[in-house]
Amino acid sequence: MGKMKGLADRPAGYTVELLGGGATLDDVIDERIREQAPVEKSAFIVGDLGALIRQHSLWKSATQRLQPYFPLRCNRSPAVLEVLASLGLGFVCANKAEVNLALEHGVPPDNIILSGVCKQLALIKAAAKHEVHHLVCENEAELAKIARLHPRAKLLLQLSTEAHAAETSMAFGATPKSCRHLLEAAKVLGVQVVGVALQMPTSCLELQRAYGHALADARSVFDMGADLGFNMNILDIGGGFTGSEFQLKQVESVLGPLLEAYFPPLSGVRVLAQSGSFYVASAFTLAVNVIAKEVVTRCWDGFVPGDNGEDAEFLYYMNEGVYGPFGVKLLGNAIAAPSVHKHAPCADAAMYPSSLWGPTLDQLDFVVERCLLPELNVGDWLLFANMGACGLDDLAGATCASPQLPVYYTATSSDWYEMQEAGVTLDSAIKTFFV
Repeated sequence: MGKMKGLADRPAGYTVELLGGGATLDDVIDERIREQAPVEKSAFIVGDLGALIRQHSLWKSATQRLQPYFPLRCNRSPAVLEVLASLGLGFVCANKAEVNLALEHGVPPDNIILSGVCKQLALIKAAAKHEVHHLVCENEAELAKIARLHPRAKLLLQLSTEAHAAETSMAFGATPKSCRHLLEAAKVLGVQVVGVALQMPTSCLELQRAYGHALADARSVFDMGADLGFNMNILDIGGGFTGSEFQLKQVESVLGPLLEAYFPPLSGVRVLAQSGSFYVASAFTLAVNVIAKEVVTRCWDGFVPGDNGEDAEFLYYMNEGVYGPFGVKLLGNAIAAPSVHKHAPCADAAMYPSSLWGPTLDQLDFVVERCLLPELNVGDWLLFANMGACGLDDLAGATCASPQLPVYYTATSSDWYEMQEAGVTLDSAIKTFFV
């Protein structure tokens, strides 16, 4: 396939395997495991690029007005960037490296939003230099910096939301009352304010109340801006999209009438949504190896070595943990229980309470607290699905504790054809994978 603009002279940094002859993602995982030496079993990741195009199609069919913007903090792997940039998504960047990455992959500066509560001076200067004009702002100190270093900026005022404050137990964003002061200060400084950005909770049972309250506040800020002569035409409703079709339709059913009431299409307001996890979570599977096991008895205050009957539990140690690809666990995110790769027991094999740990002796390196698994042996493989939104560089962030993991990209022939029809171009080598 052809290269993206600006990438023609750069050598392909990764390979995409097209699944042929009925091959599946499981076959690719099998092959990668077979290739490894028995004594040097290393974790790896398999990415299904077809999942990106399928999620994009689902988003476009299920939402009427929401323009997807992808937060690069969610996943910075090159294939994801190239696919989503080719599909025309906007990008939310939090630092200079992310801005440069988006620009290198052909993203127009107008399709980039620079987020972050407190931006370094060098970051604001870089945004001005590269004509990245859309910046989020929530306080007067930040406004003063932006006015001095990037006078052509187009600001989105970060508005606090009741639901997000309840979830995080901390203040985030400006209140509608303080937005009035920010708008007046921006007017004096000669900086444009073009919209409002919301921060919605990742999980909210009271969608109607949460979005209703947030959009009512946003509408009041838009009205304040209009009174002061600002042409405000962007509403960023934030994230909170899990990747589930049901959840997306549920949010859309709540948002549709509210947007119609507060920001109807004739208002000319563009409605953006940060769709990070929705696009990438299901596209990546992490394979890790069991390197040790222990039988313990769970007590009220911890574990006791040895099997004392029905309270027995297996502790399994894996070759990756929270200081590698499971880093989101340290941020309070739960890791779902894995599946067992090619385990031999019959269908009615006994299942045992199990817990999964990383390779360190750190008590924080606790990946899955309790799940049911058949008895495993050292050397067995576990597969963790939905690992695409782990938020680390190239999915497995190179750290002192955990070197960067290899990522193997795949796509079926039909998905590949659909990607080409959608205008996707990749800076990759292509080969066909057969069983």
